[in-house]
Amino acid sequence: MAVNVVMPQMGESIFEGTVTKWLKKPGDKIERDEPLFEISTDKVDAEIPAPAAGVLKEIKVQAGETVAVQTVVAVIDGAGSADATPAPAPAAVAAGDETPGAAAVAKGKAVAAPAKTEAKVESKPAPAAPPPAPAAVPAASGNGRRIHSSPLVRRLARENNVDLAQLSGTGAGGRISKKDILAIISGGGARVAAAGAPVAAGATAVPRERIYFGRYDVAPMSVMRQKIAEHMVASKRTSPHVYSVEEADMTGIAQLRARVKDEFEKRHETKLTFMPFFLRAAVEALRAFPVVNSSVDGNNLVMHREINLGIAVALDAGLIVPVIKGADEKNFLGLQRAVNDLAERARTKKLKPDEVQDSTFSVTNPGSVGGLMGLAVINQPNVAILAIGGIAKRAVVIDDAIAIRSMVYLTLSYDHRAVDGAIAHQFMSKVKSGLEKWDEEIL
Repeated sequence: MAVNVVMPQMGESIFEGTVTKWLKKPGDKIERDEPLFEISTDKVDAEIPAPAAGVLKEIKVQAGETVAVQTVVAVIDGAGSADATPAPAPAAVAAGDETPGAAAVAKGKAVAAPAKTEAKVESKPAPAAPPPAPAAVPAASGNGRRIHSSPLVRRLARENNVDLAQLSGTGAGGRISKKDILAIISGGGARVAAAGAPVAAGATAVPRERIYFGRYDVAPMSVMRQKIAEHMVASKRTSPHVYSVEEADMTGIAQLRARVKDEFEKRHETKLTFMPFFLRAAVEALRAFPVVNSSVDGNNLVMHREINLGIAVALDAGLIVPVIKGADEKNFLGLQRAVNDLAERARTKKLKPDEVQDSTFSVTNPGSVGGLMGLAVINQPNVAILAIGGIAKRAVVIDDAIAIRSMVYLTLSYDHRAVDGAIAHQFMSKVKSGLEKWDEEIL
């Protein structure tokens, strides 16, 4: 019996996905739930399991191609296999409009990271014939024409001042796809001028620099790298970035960690790192200065009641920012377990789509790879991100005497639309105090 393999929907606002890699080739035997191919969407990178056992009969969508969800991408010949019944396809995960990634970071990155992650998903019965792709939510244009586009497309249009009413989509039924809007943004066309008059399509204000010269090699960006680039540019365009730097004495915490780390790992079966110390200090500072835990929506300031910490994780191909939900409700051990778990699953492509969204504040750690300090890009829609530099012994003056102490530079990148310098420096002073006056038991 032939079983269709379809492009899964990785969130309510996700309408298409890109096949980035096939892990099997036609003729290969496969087991049910065995990794079959990898995809990339606006939310996550994911490893998709086979919905049935059998032989991979045909690959219909090649690596690098982007198709609508529920499109048949391959066919499995399950004849003669007792397991050749479709398994549940990945359940749609509720998601809001896509948001740019953060520093990361990388997302893990010490940069603001994009919101891109890798996930292993459950599967569901694949129909013999694919149902039609979910219709994009239509929006009315100024002339009354219904514009079919996804929330991501509308957000990109809004952030880049693009008039969707002037575009003709290449998708089904004239739907404006992500590819359409990115083409317009990169070309500088269909924008609305300050006075309301559209700029001529194709017009661009800055001439392209000459970049091909001398000896060089050219390689296409990976899908992840393209997403990171998109998110970083969008964040810089959206938020007026300002930076505050603080220096904290980590000697007490460094000595504490050295003293108890072996017992901590033996007792709790998880490694003790410096990260949960910084996260606990950040949580207390966010409680004291809640505007740093907010988001900007037009002329509104959204004050989040939960503290969800995005943690930038560096990957070989880029970075992602998984989120510790309800970080303010976790104790020290809970934060350490969450950090270790999310980082490990991020690197092994086992994160779930909902684990990389809804952050309210982000943290990135360039110091873990030798950075003295970092000026991270804000992880949208957050208004701030904390960058942790390397912990190193330095000579400092204490009570008019020179002493050798373990010091760290901390940098807060913040959105000046929501946070002023006075609040930012008070926030950083609170973080510094929490670290230098640490008194919480960790065993």
